[in-house]
Amino acid sequence: MTVTTIDLDQSVLDTAKELTGARTNRDVVNRALQTLIAVRQQPAAVERILSREFTDEQTAASVTHYAAPDAPADDA
Repeated sequence: MTVTTIDLDQSVLDTAKELTGARTNRDVVNRALQTLIAVRQQPAAVERILSREFTDEQTAASVTHYAAPDAPADDA
């Protein structure tokens, strides 16, 4: 772990603590850094998901239809 001294705006820090439920300054700063990393990495993750290609075997599964409880049976 790295020890770093930084100057923070106390009102911003207090607001961040309230919003996150963090108890300590260290916790709120760590949560903020983790959130920043997640937000910045999210577009790349979405792009990886969207670019996936599936084989016919993966997409040819049979479809099962379920009726909601207490719904009339489908006589089709």
